[in-house]
Amino acid sequence: MSILSYLQATPAAFIFCFALLGLVIGSFLNVVILRLPRMMERDWRCQCRELLELDADPADATPLSLASPASSCPHCQHAIRWYENIPVLSYLWLRGRCAGCRQRIALRYPVVELAAGLLAAISAWHFGFGMAALLAAILSWALLTLSVIDLDTQYLPDDITLPMLWLGLAANLFGVFTSLHAAVLGAICGYGILWLIYQAFRLLTGKEGMGYGDFKLLGMLGAWLGWDALPLIVVLASLVGAIVGVALIVFGGHDRRVPIPFGPYLAAAGWITLIAGPAISQAYLAWALAG
Repeated sequence: MSILSYLQATPAAFIFCFALLGLVIGSFLNVVILRLPRMMERDWRCQCRELLELDADPADATPLSLASPASSCPHCQHAIRWYENIPVLSYLWLRGRCAGCRQRIALRYPVVELAAGLLAAISAWHFGFGMAALLAAILSWALLTLSVIDLDTQYLPDDITLPMLWLGLAANLFGVFTSLHAAVLGAICGYGILWLIYQAFRLLTGKEGMGYGDFKLLGMLGAWLGWDALPLIVVLASLVGAIVGVALIVFGGHDRRVPIPFGPYLAAAGWITLIAGPAISQAYLAWALAG
């Protein structure tokens, strides 16, 4: 029996393998979360200096990509060896401290790795053996990455949202999650709905209520899940966003003038819709009809 045949016949093994894959991918996602915003900012600086005909900044001459330079401690520049970079286990073995300077390693690193593993395991459990599980895991990892980046920087990088939009359309070319017709309409309506809300809010208040990255993120989710999933995503994201926002202002002392990223709520709502959208819709219809 081949490995693929074994995984197909043994759901527990398939879920376990996906969880391990998610842990490994989670380690890479930490690199993306840390470096991609810095790469974007460097690119913007270089473009501005070029437009203003200024000399290049020597600080921007050091190569910076997702692969280079090699990972190191931000405090002492200790080069992280392979056995210090095993997802979760290395953090536990090092007791959450750098092997060189003993400074604390941010707890977020193992949390992202665990989250990536858990999301992959849930995708494998929900969709079962097949391409849908892998695609759902990829979407989950992208949403996790976008959420953390948005929380850190209020960026939703086009380098993630746009390729993922096209991947969603490509997947639905084969009807993996919805029809191609519904996916194309979802991409159009997802972007258009938030764009219209943004314009209406700006006309009424003179302020910008959200960024264009949010439009692209909802368009991306529409490409994956179809136009009919958009109302549930918007309602869930708005409900959770309102509850968390009010809680931060009332209990956390958050300045109401400081914007709260909306991307994580859209991402969470999109993932919930991916896994439980039909069940939620059916439950709501049953409740509405019963009432």
